[in-house]
Amino acid sequence: MGANSKTVTDQSFTEDVLQSDKPVLVDFWAEWCGPCKKVGPVLEEIAGENTDKITIAKLNIDENPQIARDYQIMSIPTMTVFVGGKPVKSIVGAQPKAQIQSQLAEWIG
Repeated sequence: MGANSKTVTDQSFTEDVLQSDKPVLVDFWAEWCGPCKKVGPVLEEIAGENTDKITIAKLNIDENPQIARDYQIMSIPTMTVFVGGKPVKSIVGAQPKAQIQSQLAEWIG
C-alpha cells in the first residue's frame, strides 16, 4: 500500500467506503495482475494531489472476494468511484494518468 491510499477489506468496506463523507475511488486489483501494478502508482499520485477531495482505496479481490462479487467486478483493474455509498462511475483497465484524471474531473477538478 502506498502512502496516499488506504487498503480496504470486505470487513472495512462499509465504514471506509460506503460511509465516507467524501468520494472514494476503489481500485479493485490483485497481486497477479500486471496492468494493476501499472495503474497503482498513478492512483497514488492522484491521491497525493487530491487528499482533501477524494480517497483512493485499494481492495485486493483475491483476499476480499465478497465485495468484488457484490459489485460484479469482472475484470481488473477496475476503479469505481463511490459517492454517498453508491457506485457512480467505473473506469476499467489501466489508463494513463491524464485519462484517469479527466474521468475524475467531476470530483477532483
